[in-house]
Amino acid sequence: MNSHFIISARAAGVFILLLAVSGCATFSDDGGFGAVESVAKERIRKDVTWSRTAQDQESIAGRVSELLRNPLSADDAVQIALLNNRGLQATYAELGIAEAERVRAGRLPNPGFSYGRLRRGDEIEIERGIHFNLLGLLTLPFASRVENHRFEQVKLDVAGQMLMLASQTRKTYFRAVAAQETVNYMEQVKTAAEAGAELATRMAKVGNWSKLAQIREQTFYAEATAQLARAKQAAATERERLTRLMGLWGEDTKFQLPERLPELPKSAPERQDIEQAALSQRLDVQMAKRDVDAVAGSLGLTKATRFINVLEVGYLRNSETGQPVQTGYEISFELPLFDFGSTRTAKAEAIYMQSVNRAADIAINARSQVREAYTGYRTAFDLAKHYRDEIVPLRKKISEENLLRYNGMLIGVFELLADAREQATSVNSYIEALRDFWIAESDLEMTLTGRSPGELGIANVKASTSAAAGGGH
Repeated sequence: MNSHFIISARAAGVFILLLAVSGCATFSDDGGFGAVESVAKERIRKDVTWSRTAQDQESIAGRVSELLRNPLSADDAVQIALLNNRGLQATYAELGIAEAERVRAGRLPNPGFSYGRLRRGDEIEIERGIHFNLLGLLTLPFASRVENHRFEQVKLDVAGQMLMLASQTRKTYFRAVAAQETVNYMEQVKTAAEAGAELATRMAKVGNWSKLAQIREQTFYAEATAQLARAKQAAATERERLTRLMGLWGEDTKFQLPERLPELPKSAPERQDIEQAALSQRLDVQMAKRDVDAVAGSLGLTKATRFINVLEVGYLRNSETGQPVQTGYEISFELPLFDFGSTRTAKAEAIYMQSVNRAADIAINARSQVREAYTGYRTAFDLAKHYRDEIVPLRKKISEENLLRYNGMLIGVFELLADAREQATSVNSYIEALRDFWIAESDLEMTLTGRSPGELGIANVKASTSAAAGGGH
């Protein structure tokens, strides 16, 4: 094969050096974390910190200690979790990994060097070569574009996981406070049941109370004791879950929770645009759109390289004992005799259609999920309001009337104690309804602006884009 293309070692070095200086990708100042900070400030009005130095960790510890000085609010618990949760800090490392891949894809492939030494009797032949991957240079813009897309996807994914942690912490906080409040009311029920059982025992001893009535009061007391034990265990469990989400240990686990849940809002706002808001704001929808763009870029890369899979140019310099030094160049490429690239193109096209349908599926699910979340939010509000405005006041009036009747000697002490137990049970049901409302509100906010569990995580982002990109190299 004859050619008029002549390259010298010095010319090749200068050419590659110029390309490296002009086209090398560099790392960003914030490592992509600025996008996560923006989402945290705009959507949940919280601060996030990527702890990469001992100074960062000291700053976080100081902020956490300051927030733990007073009884925790829901916002305080969320803020502590976003700063101190080590699992979230580990997730931030995905940004660094993705950016490293982006920078690598934007830089020229390293040259190769070959050295050969042959001996025939006293004659020695030495062959030296420098090889440059021309295909990598030609496809550099395409590969760089793919990794840039993936880096943006990882930013959204990490931001989504940050929002998910905030939502989980907020919901767990409400469960923990409600569980603690339930313990208080269960203790009142147990106290009333204990008083009834003791009084029934005394009256049975003097013959003023039937055995059946005495056993019934003792059963109430035994059941109240069991219910209190369950309530205490539930409160301990919810508190530990909150502790784990906030990343606390040691003395910090002795944090204080308020005695009561926040009051129910005066009204629940009407939302007519929830579907549109979900499609424009949800991170998983945005990630799906970026995934389609990234795979489309990979498809373009595949078509551009379908006929030439390996293309290298190299500078050669051979020396042989007693002979002049030989110099020249070498070009090598893969001949498409059996596979013309159709398999790689078909694979990329299939992956592209897969990403398009996945994006459509996520959008449809987002619409449904936000409708479901809003219905749950309104139902929870109406139910909690019904308990607050109807059931609890009625129970209170019944207790007042029974107290008047007791004072007028129209009913006995057992009827009064039974009414006290029923009133405490109604109040506890209101606590559960109020807890469910705050949890439903957290779910609605997450469904509107965040992402749904199980949708397009970091692993799926990597799999979809790398598979498409792999089909093109």
